[in-house]
Formats: sequence, C-alpha cells, structure tokens
Amino acid sequence: MSLKLNTSMALVKPDAQPLSSKQKGAVALGTSGLFILLLALLNTSFPHQGLFLTLALGLITLGVVLFTHDLYLNKHEGIKNDGVWFKAITSRGTISWILGIVLTLFYIVLYFYPNLLGLASDGGENTGLVGLFDPLSKLLSGNPASQWFVYGTLYTLAITIFGYKFILKYRHNRYEKLRTMSVMFFQLGFAFLIPEFMSRLNESPNYNLPYYDLKSIWPLNYYLFDQWSVNGFLSSGTLGLSMLIFGIVSIFIITPILTYKYGKRWYCSWVCGCGGLAETAGDSFRQLSDKSLKAWKLERWLIHTVLVFSVIMTTAVIYTYLGRDPSRYWLTQNVFLTGVGVLLTLVFTLVMIFKRHSLGKDARYGAIGYFVIIASLFAMHYTGTTDKIFLIKASSLRSAYGLYIGSIFSGVIGTGFYPIFGSRVWCRFGCPMAAILGFQQRLFSKFRITTNGGQCISCGNCSTYCEMGIDVRAYAQKGENIVRSSCVGCGICSAVCPRGVLKLENDTMKGRINSNEILLGNDVDLMDLVNKK
Repeated sequence: MSLKLNTSMALVKPDAQPLSSKQKGAVALGTSGLFILLLALLNTSFPHQGLFLTLALGLITLGVVLFTHDLYLNKHEGIKNDGVWFKAITSRGTISWILGIVLTLFYIVLYFYPNLLGLASDGGENTGLVGLFDPLSKLLSGNPASQWFVYGTLYTLAITIFGYKFILKYRHNRYEKLRTMSVMFFQLGFAFLIPEFMSRLNESPNYNLPYYDLKSIWPLNYYLFDQWSVNGFLSSGTLGLSMLIFGIVSIFIITPILTYKYGKRWYCSWVCGCGGLAETAGDSFRQLSDKSLKAWKLERWLIHTVLVFSVIMTTAVIYTYLGRDPSRYWLTQNVFLTGVGVLLTLVFTLVMIFKRHSLGKDARYGAIGYFVIIASLFAMHYTGTTDKIFLIKASSLRSAYGLYIGSIFSGVIGTGFYPIFGSRVWCRFGCPMAAILGFQQRLFSKFRITTNGGQCISCGNCSTYCEMGIDVRAYAQKGENIVRSSCVGCGICSAVCPRGVLKLENDTMKGRINSNEILLGNDVDLMDLVNKK
C-alpha cells in the first residue's frame, strides 16, 4: 500500500478553500439570474418582461450579497486575499481563461454585432436581451432600449454589487470605503441616470442634448467635440451651452487644480467608471498585473502614443467644421490651428525649462520626438504641402480612433482581459485621460505615497496587489516616496500592508521626489532626512 505524503511546508492550508453551503446557495441564486439573461439572449419570449428583468437582476444582486456576507463577515477585519493564487479563476486557471473568452466575445458582439443581442433595425421592435430591458429603458428615458442601455445597466449593476463586496472586504480601511462609495455614486448618478433623464428632455423641441456622461472628460470623452455633439449642445439653449462650457472648463481648469491638490486619484479612483469597474468587479484580478520593467516601458510609450493620437484626431475633427472667412467667423480654421500650436509649444517649452529634471531620459526624448512630429504636421499644413489636415482626412482619423481605441482597446481588451492581464489594462496602457493626469501628477501635484523603510518586512503584499504594475516594495525597502505617473492612488498597497509602512499624503512639492536617497545603514542621517521631508 502506497502512502500520499504532504510535502508542503506551509503554515496554513495551501489549497483554495472550498465553498461553504451558504456560498453554494448564493452562487446558485446568481447563476439563476444569469440564466434568465441567457434565455433572453437566445430569443426566449417572456410574458412579462419587466417582471423577469427584475427577477434576473434581483437574483444576481442577492447572490453576490449573500456570498459576500458569508465570505467576509465571518472573519475578522483585515487583509483577506487568502488563497488567491490557488483559485483557478484568480490565477489564470481554466476558469479564468473561459471567463476572459466569454467577456471578450460579449464585447465583440456588443460593439460590432448588436443585432445578435436583439437590437431592432429599421424601426422594428427589440427582441432578445435588448428587448428584455425595454421596460426599464422606457421607464427612465421613454425610449426603447439599445445595446448601450443594456451595457450601461449591467455595468452599473456590476459596480454597485461588487462595490458592496469591496466595501466589506476592506471594511477595516476608511479610505477604501469612501472612495468605493464615491465611484458607486458617480456611476449610478452621472453615468447612468442623468443621461437617461437628458434623453427624456430631448422629447421637448427645445432640447437636442447628446447622450452625455457628465463625469467623462476629454480625451476620455473623445466625442465631446464632434460636430453632432457640439451642435446638440448649442441647439439646447442655456442648459446645452452650460454643459459644453463645463466640459471645456473641466479640461483646462478643474482637472489641473484637483490633480495639483490630490493627484490623479481624485478622478481615476474616485470618479471614473472605467476605474470603478476595475476596482470593484476587477478586484479579484488585481494581482495579475505585470510588474516587469518591460511592461513599464511598454506602458509609458503606448499610453502617450494614444494621447498624441487623441490630440491630433480631436484637432482635425474640430478643424473640419470651422469657418474659413475671418470676416464672418472669429474662430477660423487657421486661428484654431495656430492656437493649438501655441498651446502645445508653450506646454512643451515650460516643461523642458522648469521640469525636465523630473522626467527620465527616455521621457524627455519621447516628448521631443512627439513634439517634432506634431510640429511637422502643422508645418506641412501651413506650407500647403497637403490639402488634408494632418495628411489624413479627419473622418478617417476619427473612425480609426473610435474603432481601435474607443472600442477594441478600451472595451474588448481593456475589460475582456481582466482575468488574464489584471483589472487595469486600459488604464495602464491606453487611457489618454490617465496619461494627461499622470503627466500632471508627476510634474506638479502635491500627492505622493510616503514610505517608512525601517518598518518594511519585504512581504511583497504591496507589489502583489498593485493593479497598476508598480513594484511598490522596491520603493518601501529604500524608504523612498512613490511618485509615479501611473499611480492612481487606490491605496490598496497601504491597505494590505501589515506594518503600516505606506501612507497616502498631500503635502508640499518640496522633497516629494527623492529617487537618489537610498538608506544604506549609517551612510545617511535618517533623522536629518526625515526632518527635511
């Protein structure tokens, strides 16, 4: 008879804990709700769509709530990532790959084949999954549902119920609870309910407001300056004009001020819907983010390339519908291009003169390279070497950006790949809004994460659960402040630290970046260094 030996040296059970009977019941409830949505997707005809929609969403919510209660409320407050690397769904196992494929297919159908979801064409009635959501859509906006209403409802539901799960998981940390309630509030109110009420306003002949998420700021809201959007605002009286002005003010005044005071976390971790979904529904996958140096280099080049593409595309789009005759229009095409060129030159010059020491060598070379490219495009237009703005038609640039960045990158890859590459793929590698806020955070923000190197035990929790791929432990071991463009200030590194080494702070600009100060025993006067900070 052969004996099976347990060779594990672990002090705790290394295997993933099995589901309790209550958790299995909760999974059954949630699966029942998903099954109703699946039946609708397969064109099942329900006699009372409103009742079955309520039943489906209610069962999903109840399942998550009951599962969460049994998972967390029977434990003490504190770090609760036990067994995360032993579960197939959170460690790139078979279940995670299946889930990733399902999410990716859903986004492909949503963006490119909405008729498969039951979206009507040529004025017909919705069927399938879209038809199931008709009662709710008519209640809120007075219009039949679209694939975007279905997506918005499910998106909001995910942030709400998984946000509740997140709050219970990190209930020992006041900061985590507050910011999670914030993203739940902004998603439900500003991204879901208010746009639906705006749509109802459009039933009046006085309003033609675009479907507008008030918390979505350019360049994340890349359609803000499309001609149809601007015309909609301008034709909607005082309300529309106010909303357009608010959108512009948000870019040039509100965003820089808030980032200066609080860092990019005010938006990326407290307001943004993309970040909200990543933090709540994507929390179980945050440890999968790549922390390698190669990933960091790719991140910096890719996200800023998307930002440059966004700037060029937006400039080209606005240029196309401006007037040419200076006697009739105060803002002509040439005046607009000159203004954009002057603004970009001013920003580039000021950064290179006053803040170049805050940028790495490759960042400086990249900034110079991108500036030369944009300046060359402007010069080619003014010298008449091309009859197209930036060599390509604005409509082609807009279509390419909407397809490859707005749809495939942010949706299909950004969310569909949660179970494989972590929850912040879009935020790390593609979001132009994150790039702008990161640029501001690095150069003139008061925000930093301070570290107490003497208390660090190198457990690695901070680096493991950083969804932005930052090797936090490397900073903590040296007692070095963390000032990274990519840091969204989610605070999870501080929440999972067992020694209280990390602290999120808003202080003065002086001494926030101390990359050359490494604590090596008696080589540094520790008290003198602390007093300087």
